Amino acid sequence: MIDFTADDGARLAAGVYGPKDAPALLLLHSLGCDHRMWAPQIEALSASLRVIALDTRGHGGSAAPHGDYSLDLLAGDALALLDVLGVARAHVCGLSLGGVMAQYLAIHAPGRVDRLVLANTASRVGSADAWRDRAAAVLSGGMQVVADATMARFFSPALHAEQPATVAQFRAGLLSIDPQGYAGCCAALRDADQTGDVPRIAAPTLVIGGDTDPSTPPEQARALAAAIPGARLCLLDCAHLSNIERAEAFTAALRAHLSEPA
Repeated sequence: MIDFTADDGARLAAGVYGPKDAPALLLLHSLGCDHRMWAPQIEALSASLRVIALDTRGHGGSAAPHGDYSLDLLAGDALALLDVLGVARAHVCGLSLGGVMAQYLAIHAPGRVDRLVLANTASRVGSADAWRDRAAAVLSGGMQVVADATMARFFSPALHAEQPATVAQFRAGLLSIDPQGYAGCCAALRDADQTGDVPRIAAPTLVIGGDTDPSTPPEQARALAAAIPGARLCLLDCAHLSNIERAEAFTAALRAHLSEPA
């Protein structure tokens, strides 16, 4: 793990794995998780890639400043991390909130993005009212008020039955989050609508969705892929955290996309 200072002075954290001189892959996690969400991909890919996994502010080892966060601020944290590591250009893979951040980077900092993977995300995730209500709920009642609903979105009923330890691990991680940081990220999602901008994405893009994802349903994955010129779509049989529930298939699709000739 490394610590670094964001442009606004917040202390943030990230995991960095693999050879320093290898091509870089930046991983951006879902709301309610941290960089450890990417453990299957880090294990599989860090032998050949420099895998950089950010703890989004408000999550994991990163600070949780009070107040609303913006998408520009969260994406700026990712760029500050690349700058600290001396990485001029990276592949970027983001899931859910991380996918919203990845879209922003590809739109507004295209020179920093090589290949792009957008997983279980959309150009507009949820509604402003829903995000406003969720932020208010955790600020008044703590993270436990959203824990059951979040686990139901993260994983399918089959995974709940077959891998209760996995569900328990992610639930514990969610409960460890500072409600201020979670609410700050809810504000970024409340205000983020990139529907008019995603057609500007020029990076070679793979969109991954889950057939039973209740948060970003497959029709949203199809719409996102259709809106980005040349994007390809991969739908997996899973709920929201596709990189966990279908780890091997997710990693195989990611690896194939990153290894395609330019």
